[in-house]
Amino acid sequence: MSNKAIFFDRDGVINLRYIDNYVKSTDDFVFHKDIFQILPKVKTLNYKAIVITNQRCISRGIISESKLSEIHNFMQDELMNNCGFNFNAIYYCPHEKEFGCDCRKPKPGMILKASLDIDIDLSNSWMIGDSISDIEAGENAGCKTAYLNKNSYKSKANITGETLTEIWDKIIQY
Repeated sequence: MSNKAIFFDRDGVINLRYIDNYVKSTDDFVFHKDIFQILPKVKTLNYKAIVITNQRCISRGIISESKLSEIHNFMQDELMNNCGFNFNAIYYCPHEKEFGCDCRKPKPGMILKASLDIDIDLSNSWMIGDSISDIEAGENAGCKTAYLNKNSYKSKANITGETLTEIWDKIIQY
């Protein structure tokens, strides 16, 4: 039997997004507090929790893949220490937009790879993101989508909300 998953964009959903800048170290990684309440709920309902994130800062030479790994290890450790759960997997695209890869959102490559690696039923899964490219990646993979947006922008997502808590409440009612 296939697993269901909640795919989370990283910057802007799990942690603070820096406009025109990047998370370059663990000191820059500031959690959105509601992830500590939502992640246990996701796991309790037997969803796999998976991070899907574009990280072109690697191809730009701003951080190395080993520095990204350090940041993700910090994220996983802090989640485990603060709520008793962490993500089942983390997928990232290190490429620039111009590279033409299949993994950079809005293309669905990372989600499709996760679905093969972890045996995920995409039709019973959700992509939560704070950008249109996140929503398009989820749609392109065959997931339901949730748009986290504090500005009430219109989107094609199945649901929208201003906080991760509001998004989660709508997912379980969907």
